[in-house]
Amino acid sequence: MRKPVISTNLAISADGKISSDPPRPSGWTSAQDHQRLLDLRKNADALLVGRGTLEADQMTMTIPGQSRQPLRCIVSHKGDFDFTHPLFHRPGGKIHLLVTGDRSPSHLEAGDFSVHFQSLPEFLENLAINYGVARLHCEGGGQLIKALASLDLIDEFHLTLAGHTLFGGHQAPTTTGIPQDFLPRSVDFELHHFEQIHETGECFMTYKRSRG
Repeated sequence: MRKPVISTNLAISADGKISSDPPRPSGWTSAQDHQRLLDLRKNADALLVGRGTLEADQMTMTIPGQSRQPLRCIVSHKGDFDFTHPLFHRPGGKIHLLVTGDRSPSHLEAGDFSVHFQSLPEFLENLAINYGVARLHCEGGGQLIKALASLDLIDEFHLTLAGHTLFGGHQAPTTTGIPQDFLPRSVDFELHHFEQIHETGECFMTYKRSRG
């Protein structure tokens, strides 16, 4: 399978959660962490996010002040996108909507975007072959990252460990979904970068897939 180099980025609390129960939107980490998110976007040809995370965080998936904008790719099983969302009204990279389940386009409105009825691996290969995407960056949520990890498609994992926050909650999601719903097999990564930010109580880490 031909695919882009795939990275992903999440912030986790001191107890390993990416959000609370019930979920809260992003914005609970520092300004430095937000800048890191923007820096990671700059290295990508395309950004990928699940529909639920897009709507919960009100993301527009853009890079302020930069002329070159990555493609904006949103994944949904049913294709129930909210076309009043700011993403559809904010200038930025070309929008690609991936529908992995319902193959009927009748409920999708015409607009300035491309719609793909494919599996996730097919879509990733499509981006690489037909859209020249060499690097793709996924910004969550946990279910989408779990899907990528289950297929062993993640090459780089960027984590912000937010030592200032404890979420708790039996159903609070982790980096790969609900805690008791494990990956089908182990996926090994090696630590390649560790940076401690004393002022905020956060650590920035980068892991790379170990395929040896």
